[in-house]
Amino acid sequence: MYPKFLLLACIFSFMMTGCVGKVEIDDLALVMAVGLDKGENGAIKVTTQIVRPADARGQTGAPAGQTGDPIWSATAEGDTIFEAIRNLATFSSRRVFWAHNYAIVINEDLAREGIADIIDFFSRNQQLRMRTWVLVTPDSASEVVSTLTGLEVIPGEAVDKLFRYTTISAKSPSTQMLDLQSAYLSDTSQPVLARVQLIKRGVSNKKPGQAGAYEQVDLAGAGVFRKDKLVGILKPEEVRGLLPFIEHVESGVVVLSCPGDAEKKMSIEIKNQSFHVEPSIRDGTPAFATSLVVYGSVVEAGCPFTLSDKKDVKKIEKEMEEKLKEEIELVVKKAQEEYKSDFLELGKVFQNRYPSESREIGNWEDVFPSTLVEVNANVTINDSSILYKPTKSGG
Repeated sequence: MYPKFLLLACIFSFMMTGCVGKVEIDDLALVMAVGLDKGENGAIKVTTQIVRPADARGQTGAPAGQTGDPIWSATAEGDTIFEAIRNLATFSSRRVFWAHNYAIVINEDLAREGIADIIDFFSRNQQLRMRTWVLVTPDSASEVVSTLTGLEVIPGEAVDKLFRYTTISAKSPSTQMLDLQSAYLSDTSQPVLARVQLIKRGVSNKKPGQAGAYEQVDLAGAGVFRKDKLVGILKPEEVRGLLPFIEHVESGVVVLSCPGDAEKKMSIEIKNQSFHVEPSIRDGTPAFATSLVVYGSVVEAGCPFTLSDKKDVKKIEKEMEEKLKEEIELVVKKAQEEYKSDFLELGKVFQNRYPSESREIGNWEDVFPSTLVEVNANVTINDSSILYKPTKSGG
């Protein structure tokens, strides 16, 4: 009986000692986004977007001791990322905490020199989530993470929602740290990151008619890497040819000329699509046949149009097939000839289907540029929104 009593007494004594090493939330500087730029004399500049809880409640007036701004941006430099972050402690009254970080923004000049250290540091950081968005920008990364956007109170949250809820735009890939690390460590695939830039948009509520009153983080295509170095840029209109290879595309818009009237336009919304890559071996070398199947809906027509006109429907389908095929072929050509970087993950597909053969073909980086890639597209227009017959004036 006595040994059991002593055991329970010991357990309760440990439970009553409280949390060891705890840190109060009021002592933490919660990072919402981080920007990385080139510093002076080879140093790296780190800018953290830190939320100010007292000023992030949407209030118009700032309480005593507060600025009214929902974020506080802090910048420090160091020979390494860790040293730069530690240098923040020389003027930050709170301990930097990364668990709530939404985005890592990398300036393109820094990315061209290599991001191996960035991948290593943020992959080792125990506080950082591997689902954090990773972006490149032609602008100063410190400026991107310090800009107050118009709609969301916290700019880092605005970036998070931009990628989480706007997959219908098909203007940029949605790359997270987990995806970046996986591609970087792969023997075949190469990284591709979302690209953003600051664009003046919006109209001032205080000064009606004043356009471009607010800077917004705008989707601006993709950054293509070979190993850890940025080697090229895909424009927003080129990204649609990339996305089927690396992620599920929810929607998209294709603008075509009206049948019989090239000066008038119509909009086709991609309602559903599937993409398949079939690897094979031809004459001892890898080959790929890609198949894109798209179902579209006519959501806008600047000319009389009806689904009952099968001839016009077939013409639209054919034109859309050619357009989508050209977009994919352009991206494949850039990957193989211009950048020599398999950011399309074709090597991964071949390796999964032919594991033993993939070990015999040698370095995939040397094989990929001459690999045969066939592109096929099939489009079906099976919907015209709520209108079946063309709109006509009642006069």
